[in-house]
Amino acid sequence: MTIVDLKPGDRAIVTGWATDDPPGRLLEFGLLPGTTVELVRSAPLGDPFDIKVRGFHLSIRKSEASLVLVEKRVTS
Repeated sequence: MTIVDLKPGDRAIVTGWATDDPPGRLLEFGLLPGTTVELVRSAPLGDPFDIKVRGFHLSIRKSEASLVLVEKRVTS
């Protein structure tokens, strides 16, 4: 599962990358394995995605979001 598969309000934990060479920009912003992310919203046409990570909002392209592997957190 990737960030693209999440729905607004879903929280997930970054588990890795769908590529051998993850975008350095995303690593610099703190999207590291073990980090919790929340999908806040996506644009009407699906690009960009607004995610909350480490207490701040980050807008990323759909192409970048599709590279971030996540495990959805189950909340009750």
